[in-house]
Amino acid sequence: MSLQEVVIRLTLAITIGGIIGYEREFQRRPAGFRTHVLVCVGAAVISMIQLFDLQYTVNLIKSNPELAPSIKTEVGRLGAQVISGIGFLGAGTIIRDSGAVKGLTTAASLWTVACIGLAVGMGHYTLSILSSIAVVISLVTLKKFESRFMEKSKLVQLEIEYLEKNNMIQKVSEYFERKDIKVRNIEFVFDITQENEKNVYGKSLFTIMIPRYINLSQILRDLVIVDGIVKVNVV
Repeated sequence: MSLQEVVIRLTLAITIGGIIGYEREFQRRPAGFRTHVLVCVGAAVISMIQLFDLQYTVNLIKSNPELAPSIKTEVGRLGAQVISGIGFLGAGTIIRDSGAVKGLTTAASLWTVACIGLAVGMGHYTLSILSSIAVVISLVTLKKFESRFMEKSKLVQLEIEYLEKNNMIQKVSEYFERKDIKVRNIEFVFDITQENEKNVYGKSLFTIMIPRYINLSQILRDLVIVDGIVKVNVV
């Protein structure tokens, strides 16, 4: 492989990693411009090392044919290690926030950039360019499509005040289950107040995931009319 070819492949790796990384940087994600560039360049270097090793092995066998039975080379071994090893970077971009998992898209983009870098290093220019275009389209265009048309859930926290009953939490949880609403967390407020001798009130905070097709106001109306519930507020 000539010096010019090495420069072309490294430049292409920097360009592709930079374009995809810029989109992640613009979205203020954990792994941005420099991280994607380094991943893509590193993967390209590994691919070129494999090619250099392969060429060295071929030349060694040509000059010493008697060594052919004892020399073996695996072209894809280093590339496989890159694909599996990039997972630690992806894991570092995934975070949990109020019960929701964030950073999966950035982790996936890092993994994809590593794969594209391997393709660049192997000299598959058409595949590299087309796949990078596909990644950019997926990150930019499909995000708008997803937020507009795909059904997603939103995180809501409800403060429910109720007459202290043993089965009230179970009754509310069963309502959410019937509505296909996921309960992420339940917090109990222990400062129970007593207004008179007959009524003792309790309060709980429900963190729930509401599908887009369910109206929040309808949930509030349904909960208010449940026997034993005094008040429902959105926190």
